Amino acid sequence: MSGIMPKSPGDLRGSDAGKNYQQEYIRGACLPHPELFRVRPVLALAPITFLLIFLTPFRVFSQVAARTLSGKVTSESGSGIPSAHLSILNRDNGSSASATGKQDCSYQVSNLAPGNYEVTASAPGFEPASMRVTIRADADAVADFVLHLRKGQAGSSTVSGVLNSQNVTELPLNGRSASDLAALEPGVATARTQSSGQGRYGFGTQMTISGGRPRQNDARLDGISVNDYANGSPGSALGVNLGVDAVEQFTVLTSNYPAQVGRSSGGVVGASTRRGTNSFHGDVFEFIRNSALDARNFFDSAKPPFRRNQFGASAGGPLWKNRTFLFGDYEGLRASTGITQVDTVPSAGARAGNLSTGAVAVDPRVLRFVNAFFPLPNGSLLGSGDTGIYTFSEQQVTPENYFTTRMDHKFSARDEVSGTYMFDNGTVRQPDELNNKLTGYDSRRQFFTVREGHTLGPRTLNSFRFGIYRVVATTGLTFASGNPSAGNPSFGTVPGQNAAEVTVPGITAFTGGLGVTTNFHFHWTSIQAYDDISLVRGNHSLKFGLGMERIRDNKLGVSTPGGEFLFNSISEFLTNQPFSLAAAIPSAVSPRGFRQTIAAAYVQDDWRSWPNLTINLGLRYEMSTVMTEVHGKLTVLRQITDRTPHLGDPLISNPTLGNFEPRVGFSWDPMRDGRTAVSGGFGIFDVLPLPYLFQMNELFSAPFFESASARNLGVGTYPVAAYAALTASSNTLRQAYFEPKPGRNYVMQWNLTIQHELLERLSLRIGYVGSRGVHQPLRTEDADIVLPTLTPQGYLWPSPVGSGTRLNPNAGRITAGFWDGRSYYDALQVQIKKKIGSSSQLAGSYTWGKTIDTGSGSMVGDEYTNSISSPLFFNLKLNRGLADFNVSHNLNLNYTWVLGTPKWKTGIGVWALGGWQLGGVFEASTGVPFTPGFAGDSLGVGSTEPNVDVPNVLTGPNCGSYVNAGNPNRYIRTQCFAVPNPITLRGNLGRNTLSGPGLLNFDLSVAKNNYVKRVSDAFNVQFRTEYFNVFNRANFAPPLDNRNIFDATGAAIANAGLITSTQTPSRQIQLALKIIW
Repeated sequence: MSGIMPKSPGDLRGSDAGKNYQQEYIRGACLPHPELFRVRPVLALAPITFLLIFLTPFRVFSQVAARTLSGKVTSESGSGIPSAHLSILNRDNGSSASATGKQDCSYQVSNLAPGNYEVTASAPGFEPASMRVTIRADADAVADFVLHLRKGQAGSSTVSGVLNSQNVTELPLNGRSASDLAALEPGVATARTQSSGQGRYGFGTQMTISGGRPRQNDARLDGISVNDYANGSPGSALGVNLGVDAVEQFTVLTSNYPAQVGRSSGGVVGASTRRGTNSFHGDVFEFIRNSALDARNFFDSAKPPFRRNQFGASAGGPLWKNRTFLFGDYEGLRASTGITQVDTVPSAGARAGNLSTGAVAVDPRVLRFVNAFFPLPNGSLLGSGDTGIYTFSEQQVTPENYFTTRMDHKFSARDEVSGTYMFDNGTVRQPDELNNKLTGYDSRRQFFTVREGHTLGPRTLNSFRFGIYRVVATTGLTFASGNPSAGNPSFGTVPGQNAAEVTVPGITAFTGGLGVTTNFHFHWTSIQAYDDISLVRGNHSLKFGLGMERIRDNKLGVSTPGGEFLFNSISEFLTNQPFSLAAAIPSAVSPRGFRQTIAAAYVQDDWRSWPNLTINLGLRYEMSTVMTEVHGKLTVLRQITDRTPHLGDPLISNPTLGNFEPRVGFSWDPMRDGRTAVSGGFGIFDVLPLPYLFQMNELFSAPFFESASARNLGVGTYPVAAYAALTASSNTLRQAYFEPKPGRNYVMQWNLTIQHELLERLSLRIGYVGSRGVHQPLRTEDADIVLPTLTPQGYLWPSPVGSGTRLNPNAGRITAGFWDGRSYYDALQVQIKKKIGSSSQLAGSYTWGKTIDTGSGSMVGDEYTNSISSPLFFNLKLNRGLADFNVSHNLNLNYTWVLGTPKWKTGIGVWALGGWQLGGVFEASTGVPFTPGFAGDSLGVGSTEPNVDVPNVLTGPNCGSYVNAGNPNRYIRTQCFAVPNPITLRGNLGRNTLSGPGLLNFDLSVAKNNYVKRVSDAFNVQFRTEYFNVFNRANFAPPLDNRNIFDATGAAIANAGLITSTQTPSRQIQLALKIIW
């Protein structure tokens, strides 16, 4: 609700100005009063405040000077609202008063005692707006209100949600990341299986909005896009968005948004920063966590140490009263988090060659490697004893610093300018999967924007925005730790490098020694400019504008510099029979400078065709240039079978030149009383081919980067001889392929929604939301495969395994991008909201939906940890299934509740029983899907990423469900699956048929406000306690690291279905102290 903070003319110019259906309340325009007052809850941490609280007398003086509260009430278009109703609640003693606004849109309330008040303005057809105001003994107070149309009022067909600063600061947010609030809206779910790749796919929390791909959303700060180099949500190296106290309002557009919104086909998540006011207000705070207060996680053998401190301050006020205002916010984070890792390692018997499938002669070079990097099990043995559990705990260390500053200046009542600068710097250091080395990644984000708003006339507003967003990130860093073998090049494969990466079915993957991990350096800069004009002409509220964005995307990457081995089974691993090796060839590493431009224009008309019917008509044109490279270093195969790549421009033909996007909708008030709205809409939303779609292919392709791959290497070739075979041929280099003439990639969205105000301040919204994605990106990590033959039983590959011929024998590996994917989303979305009094609220949302697609990754094939890295591209029906991020049922409840002080209490009882407030967030949702399969190349596909085979599904007793719900040791019912006969026949299990464990979580906050009158009327010391996962439920994660049932020979894998982690932490308690003035 925008009324939480009064708006100035500059804010109004950026909003949906001139809504005509408000004119029946208007007899002339009223500009907001120049003086703005606002007090928000704040946080503090100074021990001296204890003395201030207990030295303050618990009594109220009866003889005080009465003061006056005044201001104006306007609509979001800038027009005045006469005869508004004002309710004034004294938060100190519970007394109340009321007033009615005048015809000139102003109001005045006299004889108010100094103190802290909650003031609410309301008018027929508008949402009530509340703000906290402090009335001082030495001055009158001014508070202006801006009211938005009630959500049940006809006007817009957009499906959206707005969260105010109270939601942002008072709800318990684990990590104090404002972006988590988006998941409270219907249709929004966190992509729980997102793969950070230690930052190579971005750091921010990715969300699916109304079934859209997470990388097709747009995040905005003060109207400027802040998507990162992976086109993902913004976030630091720790994955959070600090600066909760700097957020004034948080919005989520989930479906069918108007033509002025672009660069997205999913959803739009926006935040606006706080501004200074005529009063100086601020806060200091510290949030503390300690493992002494926490419960032990399900997988902890002992509770690991945990220390976390989040601290900072924010303040705002006038530099020049009524003209120039300044606001600033700083937040620091220092965390040392104990991480428990559960691994699967070879047993002592396996190291001696005593496998359950028969004795083997262990190669001494393999045994030396195993003993150096894989500890013996310290837990139970798995299956027949070839492997066992090894558990350890080490620390993740994270320092982060964030600050934001904003300045606003009003030149006149018609002209205002503001600017915002944000800086965020964070690092992470943590152990690798087997505690052989430390890994790390760093991030630095900077944001700058300047906005100018100008009133061109009574019904015409112009808004101009210019912004720069820059992200610098480094991933894949390694540091020496407890195992000296990690830095011993005698274990290496590539000359001068340390031990190569090794993947073996049924064993935790080894990510290499020091300096051999794939690493990236990202330098992303987006320069943006927008100009919007809003005007009202008769029954038409018009808006049109232009937008431009220039992308400078500089990157440097080195893929597998030490090599990566893949084995098909434990037996072949111990006997030194590697299936494949991929490694970078030492040569000059070429940084790339990708460039691209986006241009857009739009027109939007909200036409009030009848008093109770508004038609929304919009058209947007948005195109992008084809990505270029500053030195012409682009390489692509025009056909997968080509012997040599095409170098230079153009990379692909431009599919965006015809990107005209119609948006239509309606909003109807059938009862003509402002309590019911029936709305619907349809729109086309384009997906632009931005650099993130190409970067992973282009960075590592010949001739500008030489990475080679070889298969079927022979016995005894690990660790050194395989590399000689790799470099002996010129037909082993990695290449890139993109569909040369991709189709236009777009998403069609539609919705039909009914919203009704059931009771006073209680509203219900229920609707159907759907979408269809056309020409969606489909990524496969290796398209250079052996094609099968279609038989009545299914697709059959040549026998014996590995005897077929790949599509392009002249390449070692071909990473490919196609634009022939499809996506389908249909959902029932329900939301209920109840406003209780002036400062309490209850909200709930429920989504029952399904997202089906033929592939979910946009950047890479294995973009999610439950993805298939190289989906078969020759028949998309093989890939059709639930999307990797699908959550079928999702229920969210949240509340903030300010408890009143009993009126019969006096003296110390007022303090003891007053000032309490509660907050809570509850989530219940079903699990994400996944596909069990084969590890290694069981089919003979010939891919360097061969995990594409699936088993046959069996029917019979206990196979009505394919999972053992609640069983972390064997979550998959492996008895319900079988190896096809012959093994080169692909199984009949569909993609993402199994569902992982669901999630049930409740977070709670309890706060006590203590007003210290001895300092000032507004001085508040707030103590907070926050409980995350209150009931300490073990929300198991799906067994994605152990989802393969069989190895490439058809032998059962012992750790199939083993769950080793949880989706949420165990119960954690956070203590906080805030000082507010």
